[in-house]
Amino acid sequence: MNYDDGRDSPGNRYVSELSPYLAFGQLSVRSLYHYLLQKRGETQNNKFPEQAESFIKQLIWREFSYHILYYFPHSIKEPLNERFKKFAWEKSESHYKAWKEGKTGYPLVDAGMRELWATGYMHNRVRMIVGSFLVKHLLIHWKKGEKWFWDTLVDADLANNTFGWQWAGGSGADAAPYFRIFTPTVQGERFDKEGNYVKKGIPELKHIPKRYLHKPWEAPAEVLKEACIELGKDYPHPVVDHKEARERALQRYDAVKSS
Repeated sequence: MNYDDGRDSPGNRYVSELSPYLAFGQLSVRSLYHYLLQKRGETQNNKFPEQAESFIKQLIWREFSYHILYYFPHSIKEPLNERFKKFAWEKSESHYKAWKEGKTGYPLVDAGMRELWATGYMHNRVRMIVGSFLVKHLLIHWKKGEKWFWDTLVDADLANNTFGWQWAGGSGADAAPYFRIFTPTVQGERFDKEGNYVKKGIPELKHIPKRYLHKPWEAPAEVLKEACIELGKDYPHPVVDHKEARERALQRYDAVKSS
């Protein structure tokens, strides 16, 4: 596995983890870009040019966020798409607290939020998943997520942080379509197939069979007992039902779309 194929797999470290150095100016994007171009020309590894190109694309996305911030500075506080000013957000502090503490009952979301609190870092794929969950499953304003990331990430960057959260909320430039709502269980089964990321972040689930790891609420009572898990005590029940939350989000987003 390599960067292009592996960067979406949080259980493996096929990412550069250079973002803190870029955020603090210890490493310049321009220097990194030219380094990759040079190595791409020197290497005999047939796969490296492809990997370098994939990495460069991520650098370009980063620079695009600065472009948006420069020309649309109001996007720090207001949705880039003005229709979203009318969006009917929820204000559940209990749901927001559960999300921050990694106690939503959705293992991949919780593993990501616990990694963030413990290390100040979170894998990029998981950032998208937890962002989507807060904004679309819980319908909590993206500004709440942006603020929490700003306070906890070691690579917190105004342009990227704002851009990423507007993207998750569907209100930004080239944003995730309003109807694109990540299914946490499917994301877990696809990108954390062996469960390494979830088991590391949520050790209380480490004895649950892989089949139920990303959806422990579906595990039979005997399986939970053998894994020494009592839902609601050792690990929470889901704070929302995915299907119901998805339908609720689509209704709210449809109202904005038609306004």
